[in-house]
Amino acid sequence: MSWKCHGRSNAELITNLQKHGILSSKPAAEAMLKMDRADFVPDRHSSYIDAPQSIGYGATISAPHMHAYCLSMLEDHLKPGMSILDVGSGSGYLTAVIALMVGESGRTIGIEYVPELVEKSIEAIRNGPAGQLLESGTLSIHVVDGKQGYPGGAPYDAIHVGAAAAEIPQSLLEQLKPGGRMVIPVGKSMQELLVVDKHSDGSITEQHVMGVAYVPLV
Repeated sequence: MSWKCHGRSNAELITNLQKHGILSSKPAAEAMLKMDRADFVPDRHSSYIDAPQSIGYGATISAPHMHAYCLSMLEDHLKPGMSILDVGSGSGYLTAVIALMVGESGRTIGIEYVPELVEKSIEAIRNGPAGQLLESGTLSIHVVDGKQGYPGGAPYDAIHVGAAAAEIPQSLLEQLKPGGRMVIPVGKSMQELLVVDKHSDGSITEQHVMGVAYVPLV
């Protein structure tokens, strides 16, 4: 089901994700409608196919249904005014969608290991609906080792990780705010998408959601 949400336009893609019950967050759907995926993929003709696509340098932009799942699982932690970290921001697409959700009163930080991808993502975002957030500084993208997170913006209400770690990086757990949530793929040959909640007393619980296949976090 998750792989059958292809559309002929951005709007049709989002509608299909909603029809299949994958995109359950209304705020996420509204943000994804504003942010045209075609602006972030090398092949515009394949923009609305529900599958991952290579963006060069060994990186990919995740399939739309994976973005939809992650945004829906993080919905309560992506509200206006909240602080978000997107690890492995890649094309910049999901970072920009998140930035629209938390708005001018929030803070969205994307970190990516490949400098060329950071440059391309900033250019794509600047020319779209999140461009003003980039200009105001409430949205920023940095060349950083993803496993180290970004301490300068911590603590975060939500952390999204777009590449698979062998295990959950301790630095990301430390940067997650009590009451916050992280979505992260974990594993090597076999990967699982985990929802990690940090409670008010600092304790951690993990929920195993589904098997996935992501590029490795480097």
